Amino acid sequence: MQVTAMDIPDVKLIRPKKFGDARGFFMETYSQPRLEAAGVHVEFVQDNHSLSAEVGVLRGLHFQKPPNAQAKLVRVTAGRVYDVAVDIRVGSPTYGKHVGRELGPEGEQLFVPAGFLHGFVTLEPNTEFLYKVSSLYAPESDAGVLWNDPDLNIPWPLQGEPTLSGKDAGLPTFAEFQSPFVYEGSA
Repeated sequence: MQVTAMDIPDVKLIRPKKFGDARGFFMETYSQPRLEAAGVHVEFVQDNHSLSAEVGVLRGLHFQKPPNAQAKLVRVTAGRVYDVAVDIRVGSPTYGKHVGRELGPEGEQLFVPAGFLHGFVTLEPNTEFLYKVSSLYAPESDAGVLWNDPDLNIPWPLQGEPTLSGKDAGLPTFAEFQSPFVYEGSA
């Protein structure tokens, strides 16, 4: 398993080793000891799985407020997404900055720490997105920021308008948003 820091160093790109032969492949998608050896010290408590039937389904930008803040380990098992993490830790040198990565079934994963907005848009039909979270879903802590906020200026690879949930279409802008997270150094 190879773990590499992204342009925002607390967000990690994880490349599991993939072993293939005539039968198919085998890949270890999660190893707590290997992630800890790479500096990722998070206990995951819930796995989530979403299916987006169409191209252009955009989910995000989401986070959970403390005390239910979530770190995420995300991957795609079918289809493709453009996955985005935005630093919302007040005082961070990368506050308001984002990193993005195309993910597909090849096995690459992103680790998104607590204190980040997270979202993705589907690039292929029937995209399956799986992710581990470090805190259980808590509706009272659920929050987010509008996906197309001009201050964030995320270059979503879209052909036309995305398909959004009503909740995501009504999220506040980054200027209207007050982050509950404070930067405390490297995760």
